[in-house]
Amino acid sequence: MNVENAITPNPTQMAGFSDGADHGPIYMLNLLKYRERAEYADGRKSGLSGREAYSLYTDGVSELLKEFGGSLTFKASVERMTIGEVEELWDDVAIAMYPSRAAMMQMMQSETMRDIGAHRAAGLAGQLNIECVGALGSWL
Repeated sequence: MNVENAITPNPTQMAGFSDGADHGPIYMLNLLKYRERAEYADGRKSGLSGREAYSLYTDGVSELLKEFGGSLTFKASVERMTIGEVEELWDDVAIAMYPSRAAMMQMMQSETMRDIGAHRAAGLAGQLNIECVGALGSWL
């Protein structure tokens, strides 16, 4: 299995947002890897760590999620791998709920997201986002 952290979706992944399927709520599992030091694309100097820059993004996106009917449902630090192997562990894991793919796409295109997105890009070395559908009770 090839694992590749990224910052943005590729064209095929982007097309999935508009494929017409409406699964209702989606849960986006985020596996986050931070830069040691934040690196802003506009060249601004910062004494922030990658985690600190991403935390500024998290503060803003938590409020933005509410505006679009979603929520940050879980966030924690990764401690260790208990099954399987990867070359390097992610730093944090987070789960965000969006009422639909369309709501997530609208949020991602908002002016507020453009403003706070600089902190996300500065803080992340890469991530995996995994879209999940269904509810816990549906398989128990």
